[in-house]
Amino acid sequence: MKRTISFFLTGWLLLAAGAAFAQSALQQAEESYRQGKFSNALGVYEEELKNRPNDPFLYYNIGNCYFKMGSKGLAAANYYRAFKLAPRDADIRHNLSLALAAGGEKLVPAGMPGALHKAFFALSYEELKGLFFLLLWLCCTLGSVWLVKRKFGRVLALFAVTFVLCGGWMWWRHTLETEPLAVVAAPSAEIRSGPGTNFPASASAAQGHLLLVLDEKDSWFEVIVKSQGLKGWVEKNAVERI
Repeated sequence: MKRTISFFLTGWLLLAAGAAFAQSALQQAEESYRQGKFSNALGVYEEELKNRPNDPFLYYNIGNCYFKMGSKGLAAANYYRAFKLAPRDADIRHNLSLALAAGGEKLVPAGMPGALHKAFFALSYEELKGLFFLLLWLCCTLGSVWLVKRKFGRVLALFAVTFVLCGGWMWWRHTLETEPLAVVAAPSAEIRSGPGTNFPASASAAQGHLLLVLDEKDSWFEVIVKSQGLKGWVEKNAVERI
């Protein structure tokens, strides 16, 4: 018994020490950021990201560092990662819109009201999945009650309709979540007709432009520039996958 208590006490102390160290490192990063030492802060945030890869505010802070350092494309990529994890956060949404606008892009698609876009992203994808399976469980439970006792039929119908609507919402969000996006990280990326410098460049995409990745070959991506509809091949080292 004593060994068990000692084991758990040691584990708790190690976790507490690790949390304290992480907090100290983040405070150091924040201080570096306030002093304008953006590169130092970036290094701390990226190191901490290895331990917390799903922390939206680490991506947000990394995006802030890149934005201050003039790398609008890398800033947009990290804000986008943060947005996927915490789409309701007003600061993340604002900074993502700002970074995309710097590259000629828009967060809200043309013709869509801003309020509708916010409602569509009112829940994170993981929260939406949780809601979907909760509604599924409720529908199954109420369906069982209705089959046995012929009660709660209207309630069952209401939940069934809500479940179908939620399913459509989740399917649409899944399509967006799995969309193979990238952003131009270099000052510009030449769009060529084939995967190689021997193919002619028909256009270029400025830093910050969003790309839909269609295919890849060696050190090249076949992409579509989302805002312009241009299709072609760009070098991998000119873009950042999201």
